[in-house]
Amino acid sequence: MKKLIAFLTIAGMLVFAVSTTIFAQDEDAVAIDTTVVDTTIVVEVAQPESPVTTLEDEPVETQGFHQVLKQQFIEGNAMFMSFVLLALIFGLAICIERIIYLNLSTTNTKKLLNKVETAVETGGVEAAKEVCKDTRGPVASIFFQGLTRYDDGLAEVEKSIVAYGSVLMGRLESGLSWISLFIAIAPMLGFMGTVIGMISAFDNIEAVGDISPAVVAGGIKMALLTTVFGLIVAIILQIFYNYILSKVDGLVNAMEDSTISFIDILAKNKK
Repeated sequence: MKKLIAFLTIAGMLVFAVSTTIFAQDEDAVAIDTTVVDTTIVVEVAQPESPVTTLEDEPVETQGFHQVLKQQFIEGNAMFMSFVLLALIFGLAICIERIIYLNLSTTNTKKLLNKVETAVETGGVEAAKEVCKDTRGPVASIFFQGLTRYDDGLAEVEKSIVAYGSVLMGRLESGLSWISLFIAIAPMLGFMGTVIGMISAFDNIEAVGDISPAVVAGGIKMALLTTVFGLIVAIILQIFYNYILSKVDGLVNAMEDSTISFIDILAKNKK
């Protein structure tokens, strides 16, 4: 439930950020259009005899990156582009949630092992359990699980660590399948828009009865734009996916290395 709430919160924040950006761009566009009209009126009144020369001297307003991106988004068929955008938003929400979770799960294993060894030597198993309780992360959880079976022997401790380690690995890898789904589905949605755009282009040719650039340009442009945006979304999510995989691999390696040292500490202090 906590993961679901975190995911929905992050997704809502991303949707709100996108909608706010689009709304701000609309206001900027209206302000720019009003300024241009007012300037044109003043120039025409001041110099009615040479309006063409004045217009040529006027500086051309250049569109920003966000405005160009918004325009291309609309021209690429808003329906298909919206699905691609949703894939990006949900994929990024899961990626951000996973990155936060994995960063919080990272532990200084050497420092933890030193604390556990000192606690076992001075206060026994119960003191070591308290150290593990006060430390967050999967490594401390594995140590605590092993300490609960300390009285049953080292063999039971190893079995408990292996079993609980598999559970924790599943938690670390949770959500990766959804990220893979969005990575795969974003280009598919783009290719679907490509097919629909080409069908639209051929429908225009059939309706007009002429293969002219003006007739087919709209459909072909929509086809290419949906493909480009789908590939961009897949590339962005793939980068985050590989980063998350590297974090998971690092945590798993730390868990395996630290558990070996942990068993050695218990064996050395076994009475």
